Amino acid sequence: MDSDTRRQKQQALMTELLERKIRLHAQHLYDQRGQAEGQALQDWVKAESEVLENSTLAPLYRKSRAENRDSEEFADSGSAQFTAADSSASEAGAS
Repeated sequence: MDSDTRRQKQQALMTELLERKIRLHAQHLYDQRGQAEGQALQDWVKAESEVLENSTLAPLYRKSRAENRDSEEFADSGSAQFTAADSSASEAGAS
């Protein structure tokens, strides 16, 4: 395995571990609030902020999340275009 691949795998593992830590902290916040529904996003954002506050890996985590968002948006726009093309083809066939 070359060094770039090894580095990418290590970064992915560290990001996954941070995300797991954030998830556990968000669950803790939810439990502290008496498991009241409707504030999952607030719990996640607060947990993410608190976990990353003292982490030297915060820049890596943020970069990874931004890259994931960009790739998801690209995938979503591609599927939307595909769906629109299918719809147009269906309408043309129905005429």
